[in-house]
Amino acid sequence: MSSNTTERKAFFKKIRGQETQGAEMSFVEHLEVLRWHLVRAAAVLVIIAIVVFIYVDWIFDNIIFAPARKDFITYTGLCNLSHRLHLGDALCMPPVDIQLLGSTVSGPFMSAINIAFMGAIIIAFPYLMWELWRFVKPALSKKEIKYARNSVGWVSLCFFSGAAFGYYLLAPFTFNFLANFQLGKLGVYKYLPTLDDFIDTLTSLILGCGLAFELPVLAYVLSKLGLITPQFLRNYRKYAYVIILIVAAVITPSPDWTSQTIVAVPLILLYEISIFISKRVDKNRIKTEEAWD
Repeated sequence: MSSNTTERKAFFKKIRGQETQGAEMSFVEHLEVLRWHLVRAAAVLVIIAIVVFIYVDWIFDNIIFAPARKDFITYTGLCNLSHRLHLGDALCMPPVDIQLLGSTVSGPFMSAINIAFMGAIIIAFPYLMWELWRFVKPALSKKEIKYARNSVGWVSLCFFSGAAFGYYLLAPFTFNFLANFQLGKLGVYKYLPTLDDFIDTLTSLILGCGLAFELPVLAYVLSKLGLITPQFLRNYRKYAYVIILIVAAVITPSPDWTSQTIVAVPLILLYEISIFISKRVDKNRIKTEEAWD
């Protein structure tokens, strides 16, 4: 029997705070542990969702719909930067004029519910990762726990960095392109996106970028576990770039190359950072092995 299997025999030592004195836990007991983690996570999500729902009007006006307004910080910031660099209006995007369409009686209410729960997921992300860490930690060896130290903080930092990237940079470019795109020259088409479509597009951009920015953390963990090496990442770099371009096309709902490039370039940089991180981890592992020898 492998050492990993032996280490996991005492899988999770606590159920509702009571220790099981090294006894092996059954599958049902594992599910009981998982159930309480899920209950706590669900309770936090519901509480935050209720708070978001109470202030949903302010959140919609100042956060959700902000990237579609011409005075959004990204539009004004890029335009001011363009003027400071003496580039004229090269970085200034055309003004955005989006009027949202409601096609169902329950549309605004259901959209408010959607905003509440999507907002709760984003706000509670660190806590959800902490609950996941508490669930997994008892099954890990001391070495694996040491490798995963501060993982919740780094995972949360990468997620919020990606979410901010999607909200402040990718979303304005996406809405600007879609709002100013015209089909035909007769002017018979009027751009009136539905409220649900607008919210779904924004949340997919934020969550998609947030998850995509977890690449360095994933590379660190896999390198620590010896599942990948810097040489492996270098050898498969060209394949990774192709996958990144596909992911960028999936994350960005607009077909323009500008939005896809905005997503692809940071992901390529994150992949190169992952190679650097894996190289450092591999170098430290070699030093540790030489010290033991």
